Amino acid sequence: MLTSLRKRFRDWLERSLFQLREAEPGEVVLTQRRVFIVPSRPGLAFAVVLVLLFLCSINYNLSLGFGLTFLLAACAVIDMHLTFRNLAYLHLTAGKVAAVFAGEDALFELHLTNRRKHARYAIWLGFIGSGLPAIERAMDVSAHGASHLTLAMTTTHRGWQPAPRIRLRTRFPLGLLRAWSYWQPDSKALVYPQPEASITSPPLPLAPIERSDGNGVAGHQDFAGIRTYQSGDSLKHLAWRQIARLDTELDAKLITKQFEGGAVSDLSIDFAALPYDMPLEAKLSRMTRWILEAEARQLPYAFRLGDSVYGAALGPAHQRACLRALALYQGPP
Repeated sequence: MLTSLRKRFRDWLERSLFQLREAEPGEVVLTQRRVFIVPSRPGLAFAVVLVLLFLCSINYNLSLGFGLTFLLAACAVIDMHLTFRNLAYLHLTAGKVAAVFAGEDALFELHLTNRRKHARYAIWLGFIGSGLPAIERAMDVSAHGASHLTLAMTTTHRGWQPAPRIRLRTRFPLGLLRAWSYWQPDSKALVYPQPEASITSPPLPLAPIERSDGNGVAGHQDFAGIRTYQSGDSLKHLAWRQIARLDTELDAKLITKQFEGGAVSDLSIDFAALPYDMPLEAKLSRMTRWILEAEARQLPYAFRLGDSVYGAALGPAHQRACLRALALYQGPP
């Protein structure tokens, strides 16, 4: 009964005071008005024991009983002060968040700074909200120091994924009381579309054309040298003479021939070229798979999606720009 009442009160407090809180930019300080403290289950049991000791001391007129009761009560008061101080006036800052693909875990970096002369111990942090796993991480913050930790949340759809509300709680040092606070960090992760499965994904849309400059990357006219085999290279271009000279026990790498000039393959990842009756999210997933495959095979690719039109290029910057356009296209599903 008592547990149910405490849970209802906590849920009501969260809904009425914190559900509408907006993201808090910059550094956030947990002032006294933001830290709440209530007795824990052991604390309630401890209070019942104190009442029984006090009643017995009155009934039997026990001086030592009064002394023990007031000593234990003083310890509880000190514990209340230390529990509250362990959380109050912490400085919170949100860190960077790396972009991920849908279905992966978004890692939110958090920084806790302690500008007081006393250390903070056993502070638990975790996301709260409907549908979120009740996973918390504990950390200590030294005096005049800072600590960092990362909280993970599984993503389900593309687009911007804001950080859920965070609860900080502690029961240090005796566990008789429970202090907690809430924080809504101004942090969000960019979630790319989930790549289409390689088994069902069709091959890259390569279109053979003649380059006028004769400097194509994928041409097969002039021999330019050899290099280490990369995933996607044709087995017909393996340099068997150089491979035969290698010591297989020391170096078992394959070597492939490299050519320049002549006919090259023009790769264009175009949203308009996909089947008309294909669902939107399936189109974006297929384009994501093609981008990753083109980068892995080192094939320059052009990109066209609505107003986002990029010329043929390679590299992390080009890849991020294309994936960002896919993630934000027409908003999240």
